[in-house]
Amino acid sequence: MGAGIAGLAAASALRRERPDVDVVVLESSGEVGGKLRLAEVGGVTVDVGAEAMLARRPEAIDLATAAGLGDKLVDAGTTSAAVWSRGAMRSMPRSLLGVPVDARALADSGVLSRRGLTRATMDAVLPPTEIGDSDVSVGWLIEERLGREVLDRLVEPLLGGVYAGHARELSARAAAPQVVALLDKDRSLMKAAAAATTTSTGPVFAGLVGGVGQLATAVAQGGPGAAPLDVRLHTTVRELARTVDGRWQVVTGPAVQPQTLEAEAVVVATPAGPASRLLRSSVPDAASELSRIEYASMAVVTLAFAAETFPEVNGSGFLVPPVDGRRVKAATYSFQKWDWVRQAAPGLRIMRTSVGRHREEQDLQVPDEELVERSLVDLADAIGLAVRPVDWHVQRWGGGLPQYAVGHLDRVRRTRGAVAAVPGLAVCGAAYDGLGIPACIASAETAVRGLLDRLPPPVEAGRTMSP
Repeated sequence: MGAGIAGLAAASALRRERPDVDVVVLESSGEVGGKLRLAEVGGVTVDVGAEAMLARRPEAIDLATAAGLGDKLVDAGTTSAAVWSRGAMRSMPRSLLGVPVDARALADSGVLSRRGLTRATMDAVLPPTEIGDSDVSVGWLIEERLGREVLDRLVEPLLGGVYAGHARELSARAAAPQVVALLDKDRSLMKAAAAATTTSTGPVFAGLVGGVGQLATAVAQGGPGAAPLDVRLHTTVRELARTVDGRWQVVTGPAVQPQTLEAEAVVVATPAGPASRLLRSSVPDAASELSRIEYASMAVVTLAFAAETFPEVNGSGFLVPPVDGRRVKAATYSFQKWDWVRQAAPGLRIMRTSVGRHREEQDLQVPDEELVERSLVDLADAIGLAVRPVDWHVQRWGGGLPQYAVGHLDRVRRTRGAVAAVPGLAVCGAAYDGLGIPACIASAETAVRGLLDRLPPPVEAGRTMSP
C-alpha cells in the first residue's frame, strides 16, 4: 500500500523476483510519487519536492537506470553552500554533517563568534566521549564535544534541511550515524571527521534532467520492455485483516460500499500514522511503536525571477541557523545547482526556499501568498533581492518528514520484529531507515527480501501481492 517511491520500489522488486505473482499498488491520492513531485514554474517543470538523490549510495541510481532514466542522470553542478549567520552570508566551512574538519577554515568562515570558536577547539583536548551502546541526541553529542555554537550555527541548519527537526531531539544513531562512528576513531571529533572526509570521492548528489520527480512515474510505467505496474489511484485502504487460511483481506472504498482485495502478502509502504492504524488489529505491538513516531510539516516555495533583475550570488544556496529567528530555513539557487534548470530557462533565475520545522506548524497556517512574502523579506536581507518574482509555486508537505527521536533504531527493530512474526507482511518507507530516496528504496528492498522466503513456491500467474 502506498505509491511513494518506497511502495513503487517494493512493487518493482517483487515483480522482478517473482514474475509469476500479480502485484497491485494501492494509492489513496490521485498521483504516484509521494514526496517526489513536479510542477511548472515560469514555464519550466521543476521539482517541488525532493530534488536530489545521494550519489554515494547505489539504490536510487540503479532504480533510475532500470526505469529507463539512465541517460538523464546528472551530477549536481555548483554545490557549495553558505550559512546566513549572525547577519552576514558566510562560506560554509567543510564539515561532516556539521562537524568541522579544519579549525582554521572554521575560524576564517566567521560563522562562530570568538568565544564559540574557542569552545570548539577544546574538542582536541577534552577526554573521549563514550556512549557505549546507548543512544543520545545529536544535539547532546555535538554540544558535548564542540559547544553550543557549532550545534546552533552548523549542525542545526544542516539537520533542519533534512528532517525539519531539532538536533536536541533527533537520535544520533539514527540521524547522524556517521558522527557517532567518529567516536571510535579519535577522541577529537574534528580530527576524526577530517580523516573520514579525506576518503570521500566523487559527487555527493545526483539528479535527473527534467527533475527527480520523474523517477516515480518511470518506475510505475515499468521501465524499458516491461509492462506498467498495476497502480490503482484514489484507492484508500481502510482495513487490513488476516483470513483464517493465512491470507490477507485488504478493504478499500467508502464505508457504505467497501471493496475487498485478497492477497498472499502485503507490503505497507505508508507513513507511520496510517501504517499504525492498518496494523492495529493484526500486529498491535508494531502499531503501538509506529504511533509514537512524530512528523514535521514544511513547505517548499519555488520562485522565478527575470535574470536581468536578479542579484549576483555564489554557490548553490544557503542555510539559516534557526537561532537567528528567520522564517526561511534554507534557500537553493536551482539555476546554479542544476545546469538543466538554467538551460531550460536562460532568461529566468529559478530558486526555492524551504520553511517550517517540527512543532512550528502554526508558521505554515497562512495563505500561500504569505509564505511567498516571508521568503521575499528574508531574501531581501540575505542577498539584497529587490524585485518581485514573475511566477511562484508553494508546495506544502503536511506531516511530511518523520522525526527520528532518541531510541528510534530500537523502535524500528521492535516494529520489524513484530511484523516479521506475522507471515506475509512487511513494512517500508521513510519512517524506518532514512528519509533520502536511496534509503527509502533500500527499505523497500529489505521488505521484499523478508517476504520472498515466506511466499508459496512459484506458480502460474494469479496470486496477488499488494504493496
